Amino acid sequence: MTTETVTPAADVRPPLSPTAARHLATVERIAYGTAGLATAIGPSTDLWQLHAAALGTGAGVLCRLWTRARSREEGWGAALLTASYKALPVLGLSTAYGVSLATPGTSWWEVAVSVAVALGSAAAVPLTRSRGLRRAAGNLPAVLAEQEPAEDDYGPGYVGDLARHWAAAPATGTTRLAHVRQYRPDAPDFEAVILAQPGEAVPGSLDERAVAAVFDVPVGAVRLAPVPGHGPGRIAVQVAPAEHLARQDRGAPADQLTALWEARVSSPKGIAPGVELVGHRFEADRIVLRVEAPDVELLHLPRLPLARALGLEDPELLMVETDGMAQGVVTIYAEHPLMNVREATVEDLRMDGSGRIAIGLRHDGRPARWPLYDPELGALTDLLVGAPGSGKSVTFLTLIAAERINGIVSVVADAQDGMSLPEAEGRVFHFGAGQAESAATLAAFSAVAAHRQEVSAANGWGSFVLGKPWRLAILSMDEINRMIAEDCGLPKPFRSWVAGMLGAGQITWRKVGMGVRIAGQSIHLEDLGDSEKIRANAKQGTTWLGRVNSSMTRSMATDMTTGTVEITPIRKYFGVSGSAELEAAWSGEEAPTGPTTAGTAWMIQSGQPYMSRVWRAVKRDRTYPGLISLMESAPLVDFTPAEAAVFREAYDEALTIALALLDGWDGKGEVPGSTGTESSAAPAAPSRVPTPPAPARSLRDDVLDALAAGPLRTREIRKAVGVGTEDGPASGSVDNTLSRLQEAGLVARVGHGVWARTEPAATPADPS
Repeated sequence: MTTETVTPAADVRPPLSPTAARHLATVERIAYGTAGLATAIGPSTDLWQLHAAALGTGAGVLCRLWTRARSREEGWGAALLTASYKALPVLGLSTAYGVSLATPGTSWWEVAVSVAVALGSAAAVPLTRSRGLRRAAGNLPAVLAEQEPAEDDYGPGYVGDLARHWAAAPATGTTRLAHVRQYRPDAPDFEAVILAQPGEAVPGSLDERAVAAVFDVPVGAVRLAPVPGHGPGRIAVQVAPAEHLARQDRGAPADQLTALWEARVSSPKGIAPGVELVGHRFEADRIVLRVEAPDVELLHLPRLPLARALGLEDPELLMVETDGMAQGVVTIYAEHPLMNVREATVEDLRMDGSGRIAIGLRHDGRPARWPLYDPELGALTDLLVGAPGSGKSVTFLTLIAAERINGIVSVVADAQDGMSLPEAEGRVFHFGAGQAESAATLAAFSAVAAHRQEVSAANGWGSFVLGKPWRLAILSMDEINRMIAEDCGLPKPFRSWVAGMLGAGQITWRKVGMGVRIAGQSIHLEDLGDSEKIRANAKQGTTWLGRVNSSMTRSMATDMTTGTVEITPIRKYFGVSGSAELEAAWSGEEAPTGPTTAGTAWMIQSGQPYMSRVWRAVKRDRTYPGLISLMESAPLVDFTPAEAAVFREAYDEALTIALALLDGWDGKGEVPGSTGTESSAAPAAPSRVPTPPAPARSLRDDVLDALAAGPLRTREIRKAVGVGTEDGPASGSVDNTLSRLQEAGLVARVGHGVWARTEPAATPADPS
């Protein structure tokens, strides 16, 4: 029998983990701090038990160290060094305690030595670090060499585990998993690069199936692709089991959505037969659908019926946008996307290369762009309509701030005596507060336009170039309905004068860089002088349709859009659907309220509407300090001295005319209250102020006169009022006028396409 010599087994206890080592080091430092405090204080006390413990502990450790030094077992040198390292703190503190105890009194060095030993021990933490060593038989250099970091150290955490798992798998061969990146800490999905040995290609056996087996995931969760710019020695790999599971979960809702669309929307009995669902996208807070109309048909998706067909309780969570032809995007939101918007910044209100600013947000989070100027067309005409509290004034003030930031001359007229836009007073070139002042402001603006036209004609200029030689100027007229509406209570000559100036301005203002922005609580285009020109120019600019009544919504939608998207009225509060109102009525409780929709509006540009909301403005002390700060962030912008002189002179003259018209002057003869100068007579030849015209006839008057002789067909009425002639109205305008006259009870449909008056043939007296 052969007897083998058994070498004492090495201590193969693995090192402490980093977390355990940190915890033990903390405990050890606390112990050394406590021992150092006891060593500094204990010798001056009379506690013999403490003296005995301190000296006895030192003696015991010294005895243990002596025993280890006398042993000669294999590896004793390394063990002796480790034991000495561990014994130093105890021996140092015990020795300091004994010396202090033997020395009469208490000297400073006794405390200093105790503190120094305790601090050194806390920094070294020998007990914890000695436990973290792997001790083996042999000499110390061999042990230290064994503990050097290995070349296959893949690092800590999940990423290192993935690389180690790859290296341990037999199917991966000699390849390595490098550049590992975990997508999110809460999901196992990651991407990496499979590296072959230098000069070798990644084996073809490492396909999706093999990689899926390595990580025990479905085959569909693995994707392989070449690394751009590298050869077959590198293969990009993505392992995404969480995303694969999410795709599977989304499959069922997608199938249900497709079936719902086909059954309730695109089927022959659906609300939009033939409209095909060509794509969809599920996101965290919305579902986006791409739809297309059948061949040779225009896309028409009525918003309310579509919301009903898709099972939505609140139609405000459904948005429809189209290209005006056959393509459309339908978005379904979990909650209203415009409920929270931020305040505007100077950068938002700075024009881009196309003359547009970011006035707010669209429903899908993109900026809502508002053109202040068009490089091709020149100045623009804008319309803003909104009930009180709809956010119209905030939109107006935001636009005025943008004008000042971009070096545009701002002229503002507020027919409500300045109460609608008080922040603008003193911060624009001119602010006209009141009905007469607003009319005079309009006349003075017209005079500057006439001055520019004269200069342009003399120089042969046919269009406007920004800053060469004039600045862009924009007239903002708020509460215009208080000046031109038939029911505003003002004399008809005054209303006709104001409406005539607005209509005449549509002919030449654009070409000389003079834009106009008209706002009111309710605007019918036939009230604005030459409605056809205003309609055409407003389609080049922007129509802002805030919260108004449903009939006004229908009217503006008919006038300003292509008709492919249904514009619905905006509610006063977010989140208060018709179903919530119904439940309140059923239960007898008060209907709920939510955040106000102020600033939310349909933006209509080039005939295409979309839902938007202006940047938020916070009111303090009855004003908007944020908007005031935006206005004052740039210097005040003025006309040229020549233009300013024309404006001031014309304003003074026009104010006299406006006051006289409001007092009942009929526009004939000398202006009452004037100084009797030649310029105050009407007409005043040398003056640029538009004189009050003869009472103008509206399309409504022409339609009623045409029906005075008896019932007529629609086509006969169109012919009678001049449809098809050079300056005649459009057919749609005649149809709209007939509808409004029918609503007012002045005409009635007496047959298929036949209309008749319901009042005596005599024209009623002018109420003014």
